[in-house]
Amino acid sequence: MTPLPTPLVQQGFRPEHRAAAAELFWEAFREKLAPVMKPETQALTFLRTAVDPSHAISAISDQGALLGIAGFKTADGGFVGGGMRQLGEAYGLFGGLWRGVVLSALDRPVEPGSLLMDGIFVSESARGQGIGTLLLDAIKRKARALGSSNVRLDVIDSNTRARALYMRQGFVAVETSETGLFRHVFGFRSSTRMICEL
Repeated sequence: MTPLPTPLVQQGFRPEHRAAAAELFWEAFREKLAPVMKPETQALTFLRTAVDPSHAISAISDQGALLGIAGFKTADGGFVGGGMRQLGEAYGLFGGLWRGVVLSALDRPVEPGSLLMDGIFVSESARGQGIGTLLLDAIKRKARALGSSNVRLDVIDSNTRARALYMRQGFVAVETSETGLFRHVFGFRSSTRMICEL
């Protein structure tokens, strides 16, 4: 069997991949975010304006297709940026306002010396090909280049596949937090903070 070509892993994402990057994020987090961000057409309208290539690492096939993205957050911003203006443009003034308030409950602070991951999103057709591992390795390199001593992420209780990948890549669970009343909004009971020391 001929091995598949190694994907190109690069900082950011190409301008022509903006819509695909937004769709990969939505596909990965639809179940969690749909109660707040639906309808889907408006969610994607917002995400297409909000995804930030300066806080992303992408994997691209030899044919130029976007295979996956790893998003990260620093003191300068995160993979999904945007704010009330973009939310208002997608949902209207009132719709953007209440969504912004509820989504702020998911915001996680950036800690000194730590690169905060905003998730890994791999296209369905590319799963099982090691894309997630390539992107995690690239995130670790990015963290070292920024002078971070570790990479931190949070994984929800229902995402056992992602948690298994992170554990194989050296991440250790350090704390589990219950979502409390927000479990009725976002549909998960807890999230686990994981850290990989570099």
